[in-house]
Amino acid sequence: MAHRPFTVEVVTPEGTAFSGEVEMLATRTALGQIAILAGHEPVLAILEPTELRLYKSEQEVVRLAQSEGYLQFQEDLALLLVEEALAPEQLSRETLEERLAEARALAERAPEGSEERAVAEREAARFQAFLSLLG
Repeated sequence: MAHRPFTVEVVTPEGTAFSGEVEMLATRTALGQIAILAGHEPVLAILEPTELRLYKSEQEVVRLAQSEGYLQFQEDLALLLVEEALAPEQLSRETLEERLAEARALAERAPEGSEERAVAEREAARFQAFLSLLG
C-alpha cells in the first residue's frame, strides 16, 4: 500500500547525506522506535544510534547507519541533524570492531560518572549499532 510522500533531509557536519521524498521514515529516538508517515503530528526528538530506514517505496529502502542527533518533523518535512549517516557499504566490520573494543576499554578505565566515561559509552553504543547493520 503506497503512502503519500514527504521530504526528508539528513544532514551531518560534512554535508547532506540524504535529501529526497520518502513514503516512510523509521529510526530510534531516546524514547524508542518511531516511524513517520506524511501527515504525522509535529515531532522534536533526540536520536540514538541505529539503522535509519527511508522507504522511497515498499521495494526501495535507503538504509543508513545513523549516529546520535536530532529529528524535527513538521508540515511534511523531516530534518535529521546527526553526527554521522553512512551507507552500509561505507562501513568496515574490522574497523568498527576495533573502535568498539577501544571505546569499551576506555569506558572501563574512566571514573564512574565522569564525562570521559559517558563519551566512551556513547561511542561504544554507536559502534555497536553500526555493526548491527552489517549482520
